[in-house]
Amino acid sequence: METRPFSLQGKVVLVTGAAKRIGRGIALRLAQEGARVAIHYHRSEAEARQTAAESGYAALFRANLESVEEIGRMFAEVEQRMGRLDGLVNNAARFTRIDPLEITEKDWDFIHTVNLKAVFFCCQNGARLMKKTGGGRIVNISSLGGIRPWAEHAHYCSSKAGVIMLTRALAKAFAPEITVNSVAPGVIPFPDIDERGRRMIEATPARRGGTPAEVADAVVYFLEASNFVTGQTLAIDGGLSQK
Repeated sequence: METRPFSLQGKVVLVTGAAKRIGRGIALRLAQEGARVAIHYHRSEAEARQTAAESGYAALFRANLESVEEIGRMFAEVEQRMGRLDGLVNNAARFTRIDPLEITEKDWDFIHTVNLKAVFFCCQNGARLMKKTGGGRIVNISSLGGIRPWAEHAHYCSSKAGVIMLTRALAKAFAPEITVNSVAPGVIPFPDIDERGRRMIEATPARRGGTPAEVADAVVYFLEASNFVTGQTLAIDGGLSQK
């Protein structure tokens, strides 16, 4: 049972959706911390290979997270190729904006299969591997949208609120060997940010958007913390959730 701070040096950490954006920033930071990074991707192979090269030629794992079968295969491959799993960062997610009166079953499932269902089955498979070697750390990436309601993102908000409650439930279920925590980013702007995103930045007490590196800082904290830190959600949002 790991009660001491958890050094990342030499630890195997899988990051889902690590080819681009926040996932890429997390993967790069973990490599800097000395972790053996495993990079998951689905369609963004070129970007994943670039991130892997910049992460010390990290191992690549392709899987469609809509499929529970493919999730199981991916974790079996991680065990086969990496030998163990010490940390898991569930970052992969989808985001759409739809009037709730117009949301279809297909729209709902498009978001929830990856944002919530896949997170659970990744946690389940990851925990099984971690228990073989004495424990580990899981960090689920939620969202400010899981804390504060957004009118045209009811399906997305409910999926990310679900991630926060799933984090809390699994923290109890997997204790004491495995900790489960969540990071909830606020506005992390990329070149495709829309006008709504820019208005949210203007409303942010910090008077700016965040960066993938700042989200990665929070991920590293939870991965390195002792098992006395579990079931928590840390908003990295410049104070926007307090308004």
